[in-house]
Amino acid sequence: MCGILGVVATTPVNQLLYDGLQVLQHRGQDAAGIATAETGVFHMHKGPGLVRDVFRTRNMRSLEGNWGIAHCRYPTAGSAHNSAESQPFYVNSPFGLMLAHNGNLTNAEELKREMFLQDLRHINTNSDSEVLLNVLAHELQAAATKYQLDAETIFKAVAGVHRRVRGAYAVVAMIAGYGLLAFRDPYGIRPLIVGRNVTPAGNEYLVASESVALDTLGFQIMRDVAPGEAVLIDIQGNFHSKQCAEHTLRAPCIFEFVYLARPDSLIDGISVYESRVKMGEHLADKIRHTLPHIEIDSVIPIPDSSRPSAMELATRLNLPYREGFVKNRYIGRTFIMPGQAQRRKSVRQKLNTIAQEFRGKNVLLVDDSIVRGTTSKEIVQMARDAGARKVYFASAAPPVRFANVYGIDMPSRHELIASDRNDEEICREIGADGLIYQDLESLKAAVHSLNPSITVFETSCFDGCYVTGDVSAEYLTSVENQRSDGKLSGEDGEVAQLDLNLVVAD
Repeated sequence: MCGILGVVATTPVNQLLYDGLQVLQHRGQDAAGIATAETGVFHMHKGPGLVRDVFRTRNMRSLEGNWGIAHCRYPTAGSAHNSAESQPFYVNSPFGLMLAHNGNLTNAEELKREMFLQDLRHINTNSDSEVLLNVLAHELQAAATKYQLDAETIFKAVAGVHRRVRGAYAVVAMIAGYGLLAFRDPYGIRPLIVGRNVTPAGNEYLVASESVALDTLGFQIMRDVAPGEAVLIDIQGNFHSKQCAEHTLRAPCIFEFVYLARPDSLIDGISVYESRVKMGEHLADKIRHTLPHIEIDSVIPIPDSSRPSAMELATRLNLPYREGFVKNRYIGRTFIMPGQAQRRKSVRQKLNTIAQEFRGKNVLLVDDSIVRGTTSKEIVQMARDAGARKVYFASAAPPVRFANVYGIDMPSRHELIASDRNDEEICREIGADGLIYQDLESLKAAVHSLNPSITVFETSCFDGCYVTGDVSAEYLTSVENQRSDGKLSGEDGEVAQLDLNLVVAD
């Protein structure tokens, strides 16, 4: 999961891209980068950390130009905390390209071998995003006649990318001297949306991971980029689009609605907030039918993403809704933190109880999901330490039992509390008096009800069905081995930020 932005404007875009990254910070806290272009020069600054920490005034001043791309990184492939793998990535042949990517390629290793043996391209990092950049560069070179580009040539190259690349990918790329290219994988697993701002000087366009970036930056939503579609905005502000994949299926990742996206975003025409309200409705119905006799004094959410579900659940069950936890917003999200020990330590730094909401009460805690179980166990114990008589736990999502290979940090099944436990065993493991999970069909129904045209969702972390159809047991084993080797555990040490000014041909 990462956040990406691309913009073509009539005025300098450095501040626009910075503000957009701030809005998308929840999608990645490991690293951030911005690249801009003016005439024949790319400017780039990127480095590890939060957006506010990566960029200083001197960096922003060097990011000149009226078009550019930006990225905030959350590592799922490659090495965490390695500045060489911060994005955007750059390659100078054949046209000068900058690329930022959200997702994960499932055939990256195969593509690396092809790059070396057939395409004669060198991959310098472990990042699948660099692989994707080089595939695009090669396909552009193959599609172009005498190194001349036009919209149809670029769309032909994207079609070549779709034929070769597998997995999930939403991409923004800069083509030197030509314009901004954005495209989405043929299954539409990771989100991508485009908006427009009409100014006296001409139309401006913004492509982003979530609609909230468009809202806050003053752009009007045009539409989601369709699965397999490519969008091209040239530096004169002309908008082009084309379906570039032979076979497509809109199957957005359902975990975007459960947890990843901001509640004020729209993804594929679905309000994230409303979908979470619907999850609360379905969860309340399940509690009413399966556990009608348990006595609950209050419903308490685990902040923040479970609040809409918890509020609707309380309303439908006619129970008091209370805030029982205060969140320290300056502690990193425990879901992203490498290592179980760090997650455990961080929970009590991140949350503190309001004791009077627990003392002597039977409480129902509602969370968006239970992944590793570390946070859930600590939270249940915190409720007991605050004086709760009984602690019930409800998850707005089904049990997470399988690895996610499309850009979410769930690569290792042995880390998932539900991978080899039933509900009763999980309940005992987290120390709760009762545990209620959402049913998968109910989760799908909750989101589907808000856009009936979407009939398929990517739900592999719940059911082990990988929508791209190319994920083998061997691949899953290799991903788990990669994590065991420490490649995602932040063992690379301190790194420096990068500032680059790259001269490219128009």
